[in-house]
Amino acid sequence: MGIVQIAEQNFERHLRQNRYPGRGLVVGRSSVEDAWLMIYWIMGRSDNSRNRRFVVEGGSPGSPGSLRTEPVDSSKVADPSLIIYEAMLELPGIYLASNGDQTRTLVETLRAGGTFEAALATREREPDAPNYTPRISAMLNLNRRPGELALNILKANPADPALTDHFTYRPAPPPPGLGYCLTTYVGDGHPLPSFSGEPLLVPCAGSVEAVLDLYWGALDAENRVSLAVKRIPAAGGPGSILVRNRFDA
Repeated sequence: MGIVQIAEQNFERHLRQNRYPGRGLVVGRSSVEDAWLMIYWIMGRSDNSRNRRFVVEGGSPGSPGSLRTEPVDSSKVADPSLIIYEAMLELPGIYLASNGDQTRTLVETLRAGGTFEAALATREREPDAPNYTPRISAMLNLNRRPGELALNILKANPADPALTDHFTYRPAPPPPGLGYCLTTYVGDGHPLPSFSGEPLLVPCAGSVEAVLDLYWGALDAENRVSLAVKRIPAAGGPGSILVRNRFDA
C-alpha cells in the first residue's frame, strides 16, 4: 500500500468513520502550491463544549494570523478554563497550534530562547477526570529549512492518571498533499479513550477551501463545533486562516 493510500485509510477510519475523535490538529503541505497548512478543529458533546466558536485575528499582510476560541453565548459558559484559549499563534518563522492555553506557554518559552520540549515539560494533561483529556500541540519552524516539525501529546499515565506521560515526535517534512495528525481521543466512550500511538499520516490535498470542506465533511455532524485551516507561505511570513463554525449564520 502506498503512502497516499495509507493517509486516506487513516482519514477514513480515524475521522470519517469515527463519531468522536475529539479535538484534532494537522500539520502538512499543500498539494497545489508551495505552502504549509495547519488544521485545527474542536468538537463537543456537552452544551458547555459546544457553546463556542473560532475567531481569527490578524492574517493580513504584515500581521500574524492568530486563532482563538470564544463563547457563542457568554451567559451559558459553565467553566471557561478548558474551552476558551488561543489555539494558533505565531512568532517570526514559527507557527504554533494546540488545544489549550499551552499555546501561550509555547510562545513565551520560545520567545525567551527555550525549546518546544521545555515548554511542554512544564504542563500536564487536562484535569478533567475521568477523561483526563490529552493536550496536543504542534510547531512548524520555517527558520530551519526545509521546515522543522514537532508534535506533542501530554496524556494521563495509564497506571496512575495523576501522572502525565510526555511524548514528542519530530517527523521529517511530509510530501506535498500529506500531513501529520494528532487527536485527543480514539473514539467515543465513557470515559473517553485517549489517542495512542504515533501521529497519523492524513491527506491535505487541494486548495485551502477544499481542505476545509474535506475535514468539515468528515467530522461527525452532531459533535463538530469549529474548524480552521491556516495557510503558511513556504518562505515564511504571516499566515492566513479560514474558519467554519457550527453556529455561524
